[in-house]
Amino acid sequence: MTVKPGENTEKQHPKRTRKMGKNTLSVHGGDNRARAHQAIPMPIVQTATYAFADTADLIDFMQQKSWGDGIHGREEYGRYGNPTVKAVEGKVAALEGAEDAVLFSSGMAAITSLLLSSLPTGAHLVMTDDCYRRTRQFCLSFLKRLGIETTIVATGDYDALEAAIEPKRTRFIISESPTNPYLRCVDLELIAEIAKRHKVQTIIDSTFGTPVNQLPLSYGIDYVIHSATKYLGGHHDLLAGVVAGRKSRISALRDARGVLGGIVDPQSAYLLERGLKTLGLRVSQQNETALKVAQFLETHPDVERVWYPGLPSHPDHAIAQKQMIGFGGVVSFEVRGDLQSTSRFIDAMDIPYIAPSLGGVDSLIEQPALMSYFEKTTEERLEVGIKDNLVRFAIGVEDAVDLIADLDQALKALHP
Repeated sequence: MTVKPGENTEKQHPKRTRKMGKNTLSVHGGDNRARAHQAIPMPIVQTATYAFADTADLIDFMQQKSWGDGIHGREEYGRYGNPTVKAVEGKVAALEGAEDAVLFSSGMAAITSLLLSSLPTGAHLVMTDDCYRRTRQFCLSFLKRLGIETTIVATGDYDALEAAIEPKRTRFIISESPTNPYLRCVDLELIAEIAKRHKVQTIIDSTFGTPVNQLPLSYGIDYVIHSATKYLGGHHDLLAGVVAGRKSRISALRDARGVLGGIVDPQSAYLLERGLKTLGLRVSQQNETALKVAQFLETHPDVERVWYPGLPSHPDHAIAQKQMIGFGGVVSFEVRGDLQSTSRFIDAMDIPYIAPSLGGVDSLIEQPALMSYFEKTTEERLEVGIKDNLVRFAIGVEDAVDLIADLDQALKALHP
């Protein structure tokens, strides 16, 4: 039996070309029905190595050296591939509208492996300033030791971005969209045009966007990256990362993964596939709830500013409307208070856990000044744009009315 694409009743997007709706694609995208024991979920193939029937079988494999499809694809050694991992890669590729995808043990393993395997000594990168701090740290510290330089430009300043490109030296433009923690959205089509004009490749970290809300590859972006730990997994119970793009590029990156060693384990891959099947449902709920929460906070007298691309007040609202279907499940905001009073507000929240990360079914809340920049002074934090009164609220799938009521009562803690 084959899956017949049903009528897609979701909001249509000018760049969306797939035939299936987001929920159908989350469940069935990339699936191979010919699985061991006719299992509906992809089984966990818990092995580090694979046996050959005889020498002829080994020689045939070495001559063919193809990845195959699903459970019937021959593997050789666990660091090079695993059927459970391969099934997840197929599903992510289908969701992103990509030719292929390769799975890693974390989001950082994904970005570091891509850069390490692609950049020669003396290369140059251009990166927007609101990128994930660990990605910035890797580029500015680790890559610098290898003779690779990085230029940081302000998010949204496309003239500065183009001016930073060095002919014959710049290899990548790197950005997130939306970014962490201010949910800035870069113009994907414009970045792709600039890069193509200068023969530079592009990388977009779309962790906050998810393939439900945006499809960077459809705008001409070369690589899309996710920390699959977040929305793709969706349950705060696994670590994984993924890169999607053109088949030839992803095949080379998969080969590099075999050398660098950032393979994800089959247990985590199994959990990730299970999480992906509800991605469309979860993200739709988080989109809807986050917008209601952002609208509530923007009208609250104890909130100075709300950062959410679904609000007209956000600096990139027009870009988000152009290239996103939903605006995501993270709302950042600044309360009227200092470091200590903001902490009182967070402590007064009942529903969310105080924790890093995002994208899961449980809401999480954090004060970036303490969670990510604890070792820095207020002045040092301000230099990188982090205020003491900034709060990042990662919305789960709880009811919007309950989250709003919780926020309302907790904001009273600002006035002890």
